[in-house]
Amino acid sequence: MAIHSFHLKADWPGDRNDVGTIETKGLKTQVSIPPEMDGPGVGTNPDEMLLGASATCYIITLAAMMERSGLAKRSLTMESEGLVDVTDGVITYKTIIHRPKIVLEPGASEREHSLARRLAEKAESSCMITRAIKGNVEVKLEADIS
Repeated sequence: MAIHSFHLKADWPGDRNDVGTIETKGLKTQVSIPPEMDGPGVGTNPDEMLLGASATCYIITLAAMMERSGLAKRSLTMESEGLVDVTDGVITYKTIIHRPKIVLEPGASEREHSLARRLAEKAESSCMITRAIKGNVEVKLEADIS
């Protein structure tokens, strides 16, 4: 068994509506509460970071699966959306929707289209972030394969 350790430094100099910073090996950014939740909206926020973690994990997993299967692609892009419910002051991350767009090489067979769809679905359940939030945040897939 291999255990990988990741580290993050955070600095929050003030109160609720101040701006802090986070820093990892590959990321340094400001963070604050989003304006939708009556914050200053500077930098990113936890809601976007969870969405980003889920989206990047999914698209990397999908790309790796496509590579291992030998499925050639012209492009792989994606948009993702996070839905957060705020009811009576309780904030609940409800749903993440991934909308990958897989463009296969011209002349791709029906078998290749079917494989792309199966891999898109399998990547969602194989992603470590999806597995980590399972049971708390619903993750949906709306794949577009052409």
